[in-house]
Amino acid sequence: MALASPELGDVKCSSGREGGRVRRPKLGLGRPTPKDAVAGFVTGLFSIPEGMAYASIGGFNPALGLYSGMVPTTVGSLFSRTVLMTTTLTSAIALTSQSVLSSAGLDPNDIDNVATLTVLVGAIMVIFGLLRLGSVMSFVSNAVMTGFTTGIALQIVAGVIDDATGYRPDAHNTILKIVDAVAHVADWELTTLAVTLATVAVWFVVRIVPRLEPFAILAALVVVTAVAVVFSIDVETVGDIGTIPSGLPLPVLPDPDVAPDLLAGAVAVALVALAQAAGIGAAVPNPDGSRTNVSGDFTAQGVANLAGGFFRALPTGGSLSRTGVATSAGAQTRWAGIFAGIFLTLVVLLAGGAAEVIPMPVIGGLVIVIGAELVVGRLPDIRLVLRTGWLPAAGMVATFLATTQLPLQQAILLGAGLSLLLYCVRAERSGRFTALVREPDGRWRATDVPDDLPSDAVTVLHYEGAGLFAEVARLEEEWPRSTDAHNAVVILHARSMPDIPSSTILKALRKRADALDAQGCRLMVAGLDVAQADLFARTGLTEMLGEEDVVLRTPVFFAALDAAFDDAVAWVARNR
Repeated sequence: MALASPELGDVKCSSGREGGRVRRPKLGLGRPTPKDAVAGFVTGLFSIPEGMAYASIGGFNPALGLYSGMVPTTVGSLFSRTVLMTTTLTSAIALTSQSVLSSAGLDPNDIDNVATLTVLVGAIMVIFGLLRLGSVMSFVSNAVMTGFTTGIALQIVAGVIDDATGYRPDAHNTILKIVDAVAHVADWELTTLAVTLATVAVWFVVRIVPRLEPFAILAALVVVTAVAVVFSIDVETVGDIGTIPSGLPLPVLPDPDVAPDLLAGAVAVALVALAQAAGIGAAVPNPDGSRTNVSGDFTAQGVANLAGGFFRALPTGGSLSRTGVATSAGAQTRWAGIFAGIFLTLVVLLAGGAAEVIPMPVIGGLVIVIGAELVVGRLPDIRLVLRTGWLPAAGMVATFLATTQLPLQQAILLGAGLSLLLYCVRAERSGRFTALVREPDGRWRATDVPDDLPSDAVTVLHYEGAGLFAEVARLEEEWPRSTDAHNAVVILHARSMPDIPSSTILKALRKRADALDAQGCRLMVAGLDVAQADLFARTGLTEMLGEEDVVLRTPVFFAALDAAFDDAVAWVARNR
């Protein structure tokens, strides 16, 4: 009997395909709405103090924080597959970039070095996107992603404690910063705290009016700033961080001589930025219901950095806080991000000096509001993970703690490792055998696997699992004992077997085939695809079993099993 059944037919899958080609989401800009314009203006205005603050945190010229919200934000929004994602500078990116430049022995204040790093980061992101490495994020469990995004949201809040309270915590990780701040409430500056609370109060009052809800952040920003200016309230302002330049960023060329020194660090910066952005698609789905595409987002952020690097921008990525500002202000399409970059450019060009009067406690209050909204938005996922089981809950908590306690690049690697561990544990548990019995009408019924292999009979075992070597020990325990069996056939229905089984599973099959053959019994494998059959042939398993005992699958489900079963029944009858 040849190593074949009916030839494999072309199986068409309607999911994600049309006319034999994969459907890809369209990148149409759509029509901007008034809410997009408002959201863009608010986000652009918000980017002035926050961008400057983040650049300062990283030890860079504050003006670079402004430039990072111009070209990169506009370009990133043009191409992003998560349409509301705002691409700009974040505190984690700024800190990582400063660390990379310093570790390479390069001056962070040298604009040529910054441009080189930004362009390298962009190139790496584009490569990741083109290689579709965003699909790797599909293997990051919901539990790990929930812990990661919740930790990032809390990190955003902890980053503005100084602006919101006037007290600068001594701790260096997120949770200890919050604990330190709470423990030193007596050291908070009352004037700063009053401005922060007033900002939150105005935001809350405006937000409870349905028609005014999209304008809540803008209203709080404008109203409290106006009051602070009119009454000359003595608090830190944007102008205290640095002077806002009145012109556009002049073009700059990267320095190829320092590129080799920055290449490894650029990968680290890219990973930090992409990991932060990967959680945005889950936290902020597309308003039109279209699916996000993480690989497409990788490419979009890469193009944004390639463009921004020539216009004095620091490395940028998807910002959860700035995206939160846009969505809270009513953003509906990608035009909100495009407008944010354009409006920021216009404000800096036409009225940069006026923005210097914005009080930093106003920014601190709004960031706290946004961070709290992000945490509240994750509560349903947190409850779901906690109710799912202790293992996912442990993964979520561990990732959350890593995100708040460790450098972000280390937290990313730990989260990825935890996701892999959770996947392997679930996969190992999924591997099992089920016995199948054919009914008189030809249908197959699932039943328990017998403890002992019956003689003069055909036993069908249906395999389900991921094909991991960790499954083998438990599957060996489930395999029926064949010590006293004679004239018996075991058919392994392997249609659910992975495309490339592990060598450990192949070794186990060889062991079982030897044991059955020694007792005059037979092992058949039914439902393999062409690739699996080729693997069986290359490893000598087909020769050992016999070509007639390897039956390929067909387009008709269970057809291969039916053919193998009929052959096995006839064999048992002949040898009885």
